[in-house]
Amino acid sequence: MPIKPAVVLAPMAGVTDTVFRRFIRGLGGCGLIMTEFTSSNGLLAVRKREHRQSRNFNYLYYEPDEHPIAAQLFGSDPQVLADAARVVEDLGFDTVDLNFGCPVKKVVKCNGGSGLLRDLPLIEDILSTVRAAVKIPFTCKFRSGWDDKSIVAVQVARIAEDCGLQAVAIHGRTRAQGYAGRSDWALIGEVKQAVKIPVIGNGDVFSPEDAVRMYEQTGCDGVMIGRAASTNPWIFRQILQYVEAGGYDQPSERERYLMLRDYYRLLVEKSDKISGAVVGKMKQFASRFTHGVRNGSRLRKAIYRCGGTGEILATVDEFFEESLAEAA
Repeated sequence: MPIKPAVVLAPMAGVTDTVFRRFIRGLGGCGLIMTEFTSSNGLLAVRKREHRQSRNFNYLYYEPDEHPIAAQLFGSDPQVLADAARVVEDLGFDTVDLNFGCPVKKVVKCNGGSGLLRDLPLIEDILSTVRAAVKIPFTCKFRSGWDDKSIVAVQVARIAEDCGLQAVAIHGRTRAQGYAGRSDWALIGEVKQAVKIPVIGNGDVFSPEDAVRMYEQTGCDGVMIGRAASTNPWIFRQILQYVEAGGYDQPSERERYLMLRDYYRLLVEKSDKISGAVVGKMKQFASRFTHGVRNGSRLRKAIYRCGGTGEILATVDEFFEESLAEAA
């Protein structure tokens, strides 16, 4: 499955729901989008009860215009993950991805996410079992290791290649680092040299210039962007512009207004298809997105004080009408 451009939206819990993904797709420049990571055990439990109005199925809800799209799963039981991957395939996803990178304690406590980096034989069992269960492209995302004393990225990539996966994505931090320190791009380069399958680099790409530097320094086949996309949804389009023309456009104040307004309206419209309360998501997005807005702190404070969706929408309209009038 070709990924063009070779830039991927990282799966982010509480962020990459169908509304956010559709905005990223609509803004252009992103070759592959990914769901929030989804519990394989939770998915099968819900499916058994045939109850689709649940958080786990909402994680996997998508619209036709989101293709190509990958579903990301996490868990530690090979057969459960294989069965969940079959569900993903039946739902029409273009590819399935397994998470060996999440550093969150409650996930690691169940031996999920980056907790599996301490058990390479189990990773091999999981990957071979899932590979045998589905026909769609199969990938995995992992961190460099559990801590600085157990860097296993090259080994995991080789296991993935031997098990027949189509690509791997590596975040150049250990589980112990969380999101502190720096992503080890040199290690991404080592992984690229160690396997023949495509390698997607992840970590510390906050600008188009960063994306190009990662490609040049590591030789990676693609770049995955996470946190930067939630503060600058235009980054994918900007990378494409930078590669093609050596420069890129910054969104105007009006573009920022339309983005925030339409995103909020779609959240309300799709409230039954996302996980979490709509008002909470509105405030969460405001905390990230408005840092690029003129007088953004004033807008954030106003949104935080709002009690309902209607009040938030009116606040956004009022703020930008005033802001745009001052700039005219």
